[in-house]
Amino acid sequence: MSADDIPTVAMDYPGPDHCRVIVTGELDLATAGSLRTTLRSAICTHQQVTLDCSNMIFCDCTGLSALLAAARDAKARGTDLRLSAVPRILARLLHLTDTHSLFTIETKTNGAPWLRT
Repeated sequence: MSADDIPTVAMDYPGPDHCRVIVTGELDLATAGSLRTTLRSAICTHQQVTLDCSNMIFCDCTGLSALLAAARDAKARGTDLRLSAVPRILARLLHLTDTHSLFTIETKTNGAPWLRT
């Protein structure tokens, strides 16, 4: 495994009330805790949180659980939680579990869902 293959969760701050959480690699048992902690912190301190999934290559049920916990936290705090560049594996998981409606999924300018192929 090279350094580029190591799953990571990071944040950046495009604006004072907005932050972007970036998931790289697999969202699974090994990384879900880190994501859960990072999203909880972001939701507590920002009005809008975007989860950038453009570098996510896998998501299992533990990852989904972390996302659902974040959706509950965001709703309770009135924070806008958005998913961007959703990979097909995550889109399928959200659809099969009928949980896609819990998130704002960013769209391209033509209104189509921003799904990474």
